[in-house]
Amino acid sequence: MPATEMPPLQSELNRQLVWVGFRQMVPIAMFVMVFGAAFGLAATQSSLDATWVVVMSTLVFAGAAQFATLDLWGPQVPILPLALTVFAINARHLLMGATLYPWLRHLPPAQRYGVMVVASDANWALAMQSFGRGQPGLGLLLGGGLALWLFWVLGTWLGTQVGDVIADGRRWGLDMVMGCFLLAMVVGGQKNLRMLVIWAVAASAALAAYRYLPENSHVVAGALAGGLLGVMWTEQSHER
Repeated sequence: MPATEMPPLQSELNRQLVWVGFRQMVPIAMFVMVFGAAFGLAATQSSLDATWVVVMSTLVFAGAAQFATLDLWGPQVPILPLALTVFAINARHLLMGATLYPWLRHLPPAQRYGVMVVASDANWALAMQSFGRGQPGLGLLLGGGLALWLFWVLGTWLGTQVGDVIADGRRWGLDMVMGCFLLAMVVGGQKNLRMLVIWAVAASAALAAYRYLPENSHVVAGALAGGLLGVMWTEQSHER
């Protein structure tokens, strides 16, 4: 992009927008902190050093994948199964990046990849909802991601210290919070036949994979099914 060319309004990224995104994501981040504490406790119970557990959450920032690695951790770590498991769980980020590219491409590479470092389900959904309204969304993506990352790391540290106090978030129904949040984002997003069919296909593929395919493959199956249909059935062809 030439230096004189200004990015479109929806690709705008400044401190004010980042702060707005941070504040909007704090309520969800509070629940993320609880699961961070559960991870911190589980990791220390798996004989991992508390300092390295916090370092892992700081650098990796992938809750589900981090929990999955604990099941494979031991004196002999199976590197290939571990890598495949982590890839399967996080494969959805490939499609997140693809859906965000129309707006990210207007940013310099350093900003583009810096924003994606903290991209996750919740702040991605918040950003896409903002884009759907014709408003800037990258500030929500970055600010919301920073809030989630900060509270995840803080929760992990608390888990290594006093994690037994809040060890089981499911007992309080906290495991449903993120799902309900994402459902609310979907309900508040675009409503047309194209979106309905895409979500239905993704859900059907995920449910079928959950029932018949290996563990965690439903994440990849649902994301690929919905994403491929979305690519083939573009907005332009739908409007025709």
